[in-house]
Amino acid sequence: MLKDLFPKFSLCLSPMDDITTDEYRYICKKFGADVLFTEFVSSDALIRDVEKSYAKISFSSYQRPIGIQIFGSTEQSLVQAAQRVERLNPDFIDINWGCPMKKIAGKGAGSGILADIPKMIALTRAVVNAVKLPVSVKTRIAYDEHSTPVTDFCEALQDTGIQLLSIHGRTKQQMYRGDADWDLIGRVKNNPRMQIPVFGNGDITSAQKAMEYKNRYGVDGILIGRAAVGRPYIFAQCKQLLSGSEVTEPTLSQKADICIEHLTLMTQNQGERRALIIMKKFYSKYFSAVDNFKSYKMRLMEADSTPQAVDILQQIKHL
Repeated sequence: MLKDLFPKFSLCLSPMDDITTDEYRYICKKFGADVLFTEFVSSDALIRDVEKSYAKISFSSYQRPIGIQIFGSTEQSLVQAAQRVERLNPDFIDINWGCPMKKIAGKGAGSGILADIPKMIALTRAVVNAVKLPVSVKTRIAYDEHSTPVTDFCEALQDTGIQLLSIHGRTKQQMYRGDADWDLIGRVKNNPRMQIPVFGNGDITSAQKAMEYKNRYGVDGILIGRAAVGRPYIFAQCKQLLSGSEVTEPTLSQKADICIEHLTLMTQNQGERRALIIMKKFYSKYFSAVDNFKSYKMRLMEADSTPQAVDILQQIKHL
């Protein structure tokens, strides 16, 4: 069973496009992330053998347990993609019924499927039946405030044979606005008919909040997304609280070293040009609380080589 691979309470790095790359997953694992998910990939792209999509879901054994997340809107593409993913031997396959992005949800994939719950159930069951690996689902609480809530269809998802349910506490229409509704997540978790692990996601901005929500809602795990961008040590901080220790914050020098490791790994694995592009999404996150960072940020954004960026990061240590 999938739950046998996880600790009693799991800290997870939530899948994010162009963020949870192989390199960043490795770093988050070092800091204590228990369960990892790859970036989400299109089932259509996988069955067309798009090289970029396969690159997104490569992983090392160090990152286990790990799930490869796929999205799609037709049974044929989802089933064929799941069967191809199975050959890569992840620990599980995750179906993305949660992404609200227009280019995905607008085509009936991601959280767009929440407008048609029977179709979501049918597609999920088809994937479960097509593979031997465990299958999990990530979804949102509803399509909008007027539509069927997750509390009404969670049992049907469980009945398809999935072994894990992750819930983001916003509707599709909310995107990332407003507050995540953890009360609904808690109601799913505390439904006595739910036998599979239930993970919660949304508005986890700190280790303290992660532990507060763990204790308040009783979830089996928490997915941390945006708060983990540039803060991979948030997982270590959560584990400090779990063990009864005080939370420690890395020094500026340590943060710079983490960022340098991230950039170096990206350059080694994906090439200097792509590494410099992707890292632009991280610099402000790594150094969000640093005074006088603005001028260094501009230099980092304009850096045209890894050695140049590393030199700037070394200078930041002395701010």
